[in-house]
Amino acid sequence: MNIIEVEDLTTTYNGHTAIKNISFKIEKGEYVCLIGENGSGKSTLIKTIVGINKKDSGKIIKNIPPEKISYLAQNNMIDLNFPATGKEIIMTGVQKHKCLPFYKKEDYKKFADVCKLLNIEDIINKQISDLSGGQRQRIMLARALIRKPDLLILDEPCSGLDVNITKELYNILNKLNKEDGLTIIMATHDLEEIKTIGVRVICLATTVKFDGDIKDWKGEM
Repeated sequence: MNIIEVEDLTTTYNGHTAIKNISFKIEKGEYVCLIGENGSGKSTLIKTIVGINKKDSGKIIKNIPPEKISYLAQNNMIDLNFPATGKEIIMTGVQKHKCLPFYKKEDYKKFADVCKLLNIEDIINKQISDLSGGQRQRIMLARALIRKPDLLILDEPCSGLDVNITKELYNILNKLNKEDGLTIIMATHDLEEIKTIGVRVICLATTVKFDGDIKDWKGEM
C-alpha cells in the first residue's frame, strides 16, 4: 500500500522555484531520507507535503487520515522562555482541535509509553528552558510520537546536536521503523548515519536526481 503519492509537484517559495516536477511514491513501512545540498528543496518539499507551503501544481495523495501523520519541524523550539514543562508539551500531541485540554486514561498510557521509549522520564517535569538541545529535541519527538502515527515526517531533526545525541536519535528512529513498522520521511544532512541503517534516499536538486537504495547511490549531490 502506498501511504503517500506525490505527482509532478512544483512549489515556488519567495519567488523562486524550490521544487519542480517532483514525483515519487512511498509504501507503508518505508524509511525514506531526503538528501541534497542546502537550497535543494528538501525542506520545501516536506513543508508542502504537510501543508505549510502551498503547491503551485501537481498532486499530493495521502492514503491515511491527517491524525495518523506527525511532523517534527527543524528548529522547533525557538522560544525557550515558553513557560511549560516537558510533560505539558508532550501532552499537547494528543489534544484534539477545538477541545479543552482534558486527557483520557489512554492518553496517559501513551505518555508513559513514549517517555519510556525515549528514556526521558527524568526530564519531563523540567521547564523546557532548562533542557539541553538534545533533551528538547527528544521532548518534541515524544510529542510527535505520542499520537502513535503511521507516518512520521522530520525536517533535519538532528540539526545543531552533537554526535552522540544524533546517533541516539537515529537509533530510536531505526528501531521505530524496523520493529514497529513506522513509515518515516526525513530530510537530513547526516549521510554517514543513514548509510549505517540502510534506507531509501531521494536526492534533490530542485528535481529528483536519484531515488533508490542508499547502497546504490554514488554520492553525487
